[in-house]
Amino acid sequence: MDSMTDFGINIHIRWMIRRDMPEVLQIEQGSFEFPWSEEDFIRCLRQRNCIGMVAEHDNRIVGFMIYELHKNQLHILNFAVRPDYRRRNVGRQMADKLIGKLSQQRRSRIVLEVRETNLAAQIFFKHLGFRAMSVLRDYYDDTTEDAYVMHYRLQSVAETVDPVNRIARLAG
Repeated sequence: MDSMTDFGINIHIRWMIRRDMPEVLQIEQGSFEFPWSEEDFIRCLRQRNCIGMVAEHDNRIVGFMIYELHKNQLHILNFAVRPDYRRRNVGRQMADKLIGKLSQQRRSRIVLEVRETNLAAQIFFKHLGFRAMSVLRDYYDDTTEDAYVMHYRLQSVAETVDPVNRIARLAG
């Protein structure tokens, strides 16, 4: 979904490149109390299964996501939208891009950890269909905060079909 949906702004989503780092770091620092450092980003992106993508609007980066590819899932490690671009459909379009990468045959779910104090992220991902599955106690190095593990699962075709009420059909 590289174009505008019902509301919000039109963004373009592409692979993250080295030149994006200053803007990505600025978004990171404006988004989190305990932001990743440039070294954290580089260390992560050097790994073969780690992918970075940015969302652009008017030639400026307005959001980014870092995720890992695993055998049967995508694992979001970092996801942020510039504070002045929030609630303008940027995050939803980025999430839709990831959801579009899922398939029944291979990776059928997305998983992420959210800080217990990051209510905005919890609500955002819940609206997209993610569900809190478990709690990781004292998960973070920088605080004693817990993390909520949230999952998004691709519905199989069989699950999306309404169940047939055979009794009602017979009685009809």
